[in-house]
Amino acid sequence: MERKRRLRLIQFTMLILGILIIFFTYLGKNEIQENKIITKETQEKIKEQMQVQNQQGDVFYQIEFSGLDLSGNRYILKSKEALSDKNNPEIVYMKFVEATFYFKDQTVLTVLSDTGIYNNKTLDMNFENNVKANYEGSELFAQKAEYSNLKSYLTISEEVKINDIRGTIVADKLLFDIKKETLNIASFNDGKINANVNLK
Repeated sequence: MERKRRLRLIQFTMLILGILIIFFTYLGKNEIQENKIITKETQEKIKEQMQVQNQQGDVFYQIEFSGLDLSGNRYILKSKEALSDKNNPEIVYMKFVEATFYFKDQTVLTVLSDTGIYNNKTLDMNFENNVKANYEGSELFAQKAEYSNLKSYLTISEEVKINDIRGTIVADKLLFDIKKETLNIASFNDGKINANVNLK
């Protein structure tokens, strides 16, 4: 009788030991697999990004806006990365921006910049940092460009330079009236504009 009790006690102890070994073996494997999939450092970065996103707004990738301005010209605005403003839902902050304007006279203006702001209510656009534009074979370089839908104006400023087959122009500000299709060149440096234009 005593021998049977000892045998059952040993069997019961062995059973519990076996269960514990199996439990800790699989628990350890799950931890290793979790570490292999996403490291704790990456998990912390994701948490930080989620907190920033919740405070600032939603982040979008490869977005595209299109429509007609008040003058009836079609436009397409693309961005590789965009952040909506939580306090002003109509404001979208963009990175790596590309805008294409298709005018009624069949001409096309393309504007590229590192950053930008789009108001999806007024359709106004701001382009900043390394602004590059192409229009009718002319290349434009600047640091800032603002498109006002209400005024049908494109204002280009800060380190403005235009390269054209007819020559080169350096100015402080360009005002392009889209309705009238006129270009005004302004300079704040004693009223002088640095231009090298071929007349022939």
